[in-house]
Amino acid sequence: METANKKQKLEGDVESPPAEEIKFNEKRIKVLKQNDKYLEEECGGVVYWMGRDQRVQDNWAMIYAQQLATQHEVPLHVVFCLAPNLPHPTRRRCHFMFTGLKEVEEECRSLNIGFHVLHGAGGDVLPAFVKENECACIVTDMSPLNYLKDQVESVSKNLPDDSCFYQVDAHNVIPVWETSEKVEYAARTIRPKIHAKLDEFLSEFPSVRKHTVELKKENEKVNWDGAFKALSIDESVGVATKFQPGSASGLKATSTFIEEGLNHFEKLRNNPNADDGVSNLSPWINFGQVSAQRLVLLARKSKKSSASFVEELLVRRELADNFCYYQANYNSVKSCTNWAAETLEAHRNDKREYVYTREELTEAKTHDDLWNAAQLQMTLHGKMHGFLRMYWAKKILEWTESPEEALETSLFFNDHYELDGNDPNGVTGCMWSICGVHDNAWAEREVFGKIRYMNYKGCLRKFDVKAFVAKYKLEE
Repeated sequence: METANKKQKLEGDVESPPAEEIKFNEKRIKVLKQNDKYLEEECGGVVYWMGRDQRVQDNWAMIYAQQLATQHEVPLHVVFCLAPNLPHPTRRRCHFMFTGLKEVEEECRSLNIGFHVLHGAGGDVLPAFVKENECACIVTDMSPLNYLKDQVESVSKNLPDDSCFYQVDAHNVIPVWETSEKVEYAARTIRPKIHAKLDEFLSEFPSVRKHTVELKKENEKVNWDGAFKALSIDESVGVATKFQPGSASGLKATSTFIEEGLNHFEKLRNNPNADDGVSNLSPWINFGQVSAQRLVLLARKSKKSSASFVEELLVRRELADNFCYYQANYNSVKSCTNWAAETLEAHRNDKREYVYTREELTEAKTHDDLWNAAQLQMTLHGKMHGFLRMYWAKKILEWTESPEEALETSLFFNDHYELDGNDPNGVTGCMWSICGVHDNAWAEREVFGKIRYMNYKGCLRKFDVKAFVAKYKLEE
């Protein structure tokens, strides 16, 4: 339970200083390569290699890149690398991402900043762009997921030795490497570390402004049709029309939630029938179209109760980043703590009352009408209610032949259908449900062992299950 002091800090009685007084905190930066002499003498441009944080404003990586370019009086370029092995390139995910990137292109053009989409993995195509445009300095954002970590390592390896390469954590309020130097055991262990540094890092953002140095050559418009065709898009997962992509839509949804939903968040957030009891902002946060730090700032300024909402944005979300950043096997049963690994192994061969195939689960053809409805909510609308995600994943453990199969299945569904998939929060949520990550041992039972158990009767006590099931039965 939060103490009064913690609630006061989260809800924010003290206003942040004006944006023009904010200085860039260099603890947000991780130096990957450094050559000060070359930067001073040979810099012909600065590149912000945009990855996880796909927005212009409220983006510490973009802010730092512009400050460097302004300091050295050189052009500023934003580059997005479209890797051919993009995870889960469904029509749903690609539509959301590309629509947001089109907004980024338009805003960059209005600010005299180059915007470029390169076809290929970063390590293969970015060094050539850097050389062609005589850019001595590259700034990128941070993702703890192996897919993007590997790209950063490849770029660093392939850049000339005299380059400068910086990584900025633009996704977390407190940079992941500043919060902790190790994998944290649970929310209770990371919470005090976050609170201890909140005043230092939870500040207003300086604006990204019109760049004062002209580009050396005209910035050609991006061929978005060609970008779509460059990917093998899975058309079977359609666009989720409930969520309109882009920073403008994300900020509009944020404003609506703070005005109309924040006051009800504590009471209704675990009720899947109360759509106004949750923020539904995770798709925009996941694609980096809206900054979590901006949401925290807006929530703190609101006169409505916000402690629980900010707790999720800060502690739970940054705990997930911490786990994926420091745990190389973050999406594997291998990363279980000892008690969880032992109990899952001990119950590996327990008899399952029901065992379903991947196809049956995909099509929501189980005996459990609540699980089926939750699956349909995800596949149809691109986002399952947060409370049901726990129940949903735990049932996959109960209905598949091994913990490994359960984890693989839940991660596939999460990443393939959810607009907030392919994200540390989703990974950690599945790991919590199936592998006990960030949780404690519970009473032992069949199949689950000491992993926390959830059942249908428990859901009946919490919300109107029939109403939720009826809602999604209509769309089968």
